[in-house]
Amino acid sequence: MATIIKTVEIDAPADAVWDAVADFGAVHTRFAPGFVTNVELIPGARMVTFGNGMVAKELFLGCDHDVRRLAYSVRTETFTHHSASFQVSDLGAGRSRLTWIADVLPDSIAPTVAGMMEAGIAVAKETLGRVPA
Repeated sequence: MATIIKTVEIDAPADAVWDAVADFGAVHTRFAPGFVTNVELIPGARMVTFGNGMVAKELFLGCDHDVRRLAYSVRTETFTHHSASFQVSDLGAGRSRLTWIADVLPDSIAPTVAGMMEAGIAVAKETLGRVPA
């Protein structure tokens, strides 16, 4: 199983970044606008439309506000397995770290997923870096 880890430091307080990350239905407006163009909430999941036209069903697995962690799983024909999580860490002085981890099968899909994660986390850094303290 391929594991992909993307981490970025953001010039915004951890609580503000976490508030946007934890808003499961607002990825397209608060987290990565443009990278994600639409989100439709459905029971236990969301249908996510990406800027490249791809649509994926993402199942909500859990959210732990105390450790600022959200977990989800993508369900498409492309994956035999996908699980992912976001975690926000407080770096102090109004800065935070966002860590995005995904485990995927088949391994051959990992470069595509890594590229999408890289693009998504870059948009998130820019968007969340504008969050007021």
